[in-house]
Order: sequence, then C-alpha cells, then structure tokens
Amino acid sequence: MEIYQKIRDLSLKYETETAQLLSKMIQIPSFSGKEKNMANFLKTQMEESGFDHVWLDDLGSVIGKIGNGNRVIAFDAHIDTVYPGNLENWNFPPHAGKIEDGKIWGRGASDQLGGMASMITAAKIIKELDLNQEFTIYFVGSVMEEDCDGIAWEHLIEEDNIRPELVVSTEPTSLKIHRGQRGRMEISIEATGISCHGSAPERGNNAIYKIARIALEIEKLNNELTVDPFLGKGTITTTILRSSSPSQCAVADYAYLQVDRRLTHGEDKELAVRQLHECCRKAGVTEAKVKILEYQQAAYTGKVYPVEKYYPTWVLPENSSYLEQAQAAYKLALGKKPITDKWTFSTNCVSIMGKHPEIKCLGLGPGDEVEAHAPNEKTRVSDLSAAAAFYAALVAKMNRN
Repeated sequence: MEIYQKIRDLSLKYETETAQLLSKMIQIPSFSGKEKNMANFLKTQMEESGFDHVWLDDLGSVIGKIGNGNRVIAFDAHIDTVYPGNLENWNFPPHAGKIEDGKIWGRGASDQLGGMASMITAAKIIKELDLNQEFTIYFVGSVMEEDCDGIAWEHLIEEDNIRPELVVSTEPTSLKIHRGQRGRMEISIEATGISCHGSAPERGNNAIYKIARIALEIEKLNNELTVDPFLGKGTITTTILRSSSPSQCAVADYAYLQVDRRLTHGEDKELAVRQLHECCRKAGVTEAKVKILEYQQAAYTGKVYPVEKYYPTWVLPENSSYLEQAQAAYKLALGKKPITDKWTFSTNCVSIMGKHPEIKCLGLGPGDEVEAHAPNEKTRVSDLSAAAAFYAALVAKMNRN
C-alpha cells in the first residue's frame, strides 16, 4: 500500500507542472498531418524527463521508451487535434492554453493532449520510484488519429514491429476505465444514369433518384441493426451526397452517397457491405457500386501509408486479468472503486485490439468525451494528476503480479 501512496503523492506534487505542460502543448497548433512542431516539442520533453530512449518514426509519431524487459506494454495518446471551427463559438482564443478555475482551456485539452501530459508525468514517477523491473514500456504520441483512427498504430505494429501485450489508451474517459468501443466504417455508393435535357426528363435516367431511393433504404436499415447489451446499437447514416450532370438544365448522370457505419459487437465489414448491397437491391439499383474508402493522405514526414477505412469493434472481456489489474491499481492509487464503461467515439484501439486481438486494450484518460471537438474545450487539472497516478500504479501492479 505504501508504494501506491507514494505514487499518488508524486502525482499531486507534479500536478501544477503537468498542467503547465498541457498548457504549452495547447499553444502549439497540431492538426492531423501537421504535427511536426508538437512531435519535436514532446521529443524534447521526454528526453528532459529521463526517458531511456526517444525517437520519431517514419510516420511522425513520437515514441519514448522506458525499461528493457521481455514483456512489452504501451500507453498511447494521439497528438493531433481537430481545427477550432467557427471562432465566434469560442469565448477565448482556442490555442491560449489558459489555466483558470482549476481547469486548462483550449483545443485539445480533453481530446487528447491531456492524456499525453499525464503520460509524461507517469513516466517520471515510474522512473523516480523504480516501479518497472520486467517491462519494456512505450509511451506513444501518435499522429493523424483525427483523420484516420489507428493509422499510427497500424504503422507501429506492421512496420516498426512494436507489439505490446497491452496498450492503454489515454483518450478522455472522465477517469473511468473503458474496455471497448463500437467500430466504424466509411463507405461510398455510386450510381450512374443517362443525362438528357431537363425539359424532358423522361428521356433520361436520373442518378439522383437512384441514390435517393438507396438513401431511404439505408434509413430503414438503421432501425433494424443489432443491439449489444454493452456496446449498444449498430448505426448507419448518410453523410455526403454529390451529383453531376452536363449542365444545370440536364438530368444527373452520376450520384455519390457516403455513409458512416458504426459497428457493434458481432458486426464486421463483410456484413456491413452485404447489407448495403441489399439496400441497393431493394431500391432497384443493383448496378450501384459499394466501396470501402481508403485513407491516403501524407503524414507531415511526407510518407503516405494507405489504410482501408474499416475500424473494427473491440471489447476487452469483463474477466480479463488486465482489466482486473487495472481496477485494482485504480483503487490502490486513487482510493475508490473505478467505474468501468465504454467509449461512444472511436480510438486508436481499432487498429490495435480491433485488428490484432492478441494485443489487449483498455483506456483511462483525463477530461470528458463530450468536450471532444467542441468549442471552449477544457479539462480538469485534478484529472491530470489522477490519470498520471493510475498509469504509474498500473505498471507497479503488473510488476508485482
């Protein structure tokens, strides 16, 4: 018990320092594909905090390593943020990083630079108290998550051969322990028609009408999807609609529909694609093309790493030994029983446990999910120290089992 009290004491001792680090991070705009300045800043911070080794991979993620044990675990925080959006919705400059009323304010405070700040503090505590004897621990500041969930970890696993037994995501959870999330897909449907003059539409075959009938079948499909008792219901919705024709006075000869598909437990991409083909059949448009989209944007390093936009569902079982150790570490470090829950949104874990079931995931992060992508984003200073204590306590607990 004494070691966990020391962990908590140190997390509180470093609380102001952790908040100041987060404030500095918020002041560095770090949008997807533009994380270079943030990555270099964090590399310096990790080096100054005493990490054993720090480097940037080819995609631009910053990785700090502690220990050289045979077992491997990792902590992850994505270091990109979304744009501020309409500045009129903000009560202060989005990148001010102000500390006020026990909170840190600014874009990325919850989603999810706060997790990165807490990870760095946790690493300092682990080193200071010599908590790690048997693990190699990676602390990853991953890139491009907002544009393509999991791309950084797909690269780490497949190209850098970093394959931990456990990855802890530090996405915001309101200090709950999360053990799963629905998956998602981005899918397009294309329909073609025959153009003619708009004054005599019966001469042509309007692609917009075809895609509209498909959209109505998708609306019906959403009401019929599977409900899982833990993750909730699978969903599907239309998000983008485009069409083209020879002129504004001509029947459309092409229409494009994009959908967002959320996958609950037991659903996968084959099922989702099959269901959309069925929607097309019911709409009488059997020739429509259904396609899973691909992400092919360049990282700030210039590297293009194509990834299919299929982000699988994952769930850590309730009886997992990793979850049990996390729950025990939480109680020992924070003095209360944790709430175990799930994320509503998606995280990098889709490309970790979602695509590699042998690599287990769970999550706990400072801040609240509802703050993600919202104006006037904030996180609590007290969350930062609590999260840092949990991360260090989990390492201590796993080393003592």
